[in-house]
Amino acid sequence: MSDRDRKQRFQQGPRKGRDSGRNQDRRQDRGQGSPDREHGRRPPRRGRDGGGDGPAILYGWHPVTLALANPNRTIRKLWLTENAARRLAEENITTRVAPELVRPDMIDRRLGPDAVHQGMLAEVDPLDAPDLADLPRDGMVLVLDQITDPHNVGAILRSAAAFKVNAVITTNRHSPEATGVLAKSASGALELVPIVAVPNLARALNELNDQGFMTVGLDSEGAENISAVPLSAPLALVLGAEGQGLRRLTRETCSVVARLDMPGAIKSLNVSNAAVLALYIGASKLGLMN
Repeated sequence: MSDRDRKQRFQQGPRKGRDSGRNQDRRQDRGQGSPDREHGRRPPRRGRDGGGDGPAILYGWHPVTLALANPNRTIRKLWLTENAARRLAEENITTRVAPELVRPDMIDRRLGPDAVHQGMLAEVDPLDAPDLADLPRDGMVLVLDQITDPHNVGAILRSAAAFKVNAVITTNRHSPEATGVLAKSASGALELVPIVAVPNLARALNELNDQGFMTVGLDSEGAENISAVPLSAPLALVLGAEGQGLRRLTRETCSVVARLDMPGAIKSLNVSNAAVLALYIGASKLGLMN
């Protein structure tokens, strides 16, 4: 999704309230051991925003204004500087809740001095997540295998929004909550791309396989270049953490394991850059770029 100021009009609404690979594989094999699983019930899926106990924190122009534009997003609290409030008024953006006008240093104290908040901070409720069985059968989804850096996950979400990805699937554990730094890096993509957090990634991949998804893991040891693989929809591209890559069980559960070949001297990419390249190849092969 490109960085641009978007003019939006809204209706006024009421205020609403790293372990060794062996240990990881063992945990992934046996799941989390929850009471729901022991009694044969599927545990509830975590919300799109990480499922923490408290509200998610959004700051900066794009994350906050796109949250205000989303009728499914409940805004609990909105802090604005005078300059930010003036800009919202000039753009005809309704705040939906009565904002609290604050000095910039109050937001600095809340977020830390390095946060680029542009005079805007919102406390919001997490968004609901779709079930795997309800994902569209056209286009692509992204699956993230324990990618923990919020900057990388935020950048991946932003790319996912640009390529109209239907969902990003991640793990309950060893993944960042969709708040703060991640939300800022996503630049509003949290409102556009559903996040489905699952307790067991291998089980989720098996479910996708059963639903007809082509699950393609990206790994440097892949048998062939992804550009040579005949991709088909629905497509799930699976990315692993930098350095560690895909875990063994994740790799074995994918229907195809492919690599990204580079012509230059450097043969590897940052995971968020690899995601962009894989998404472009996938979208091109599926005819989504037309």
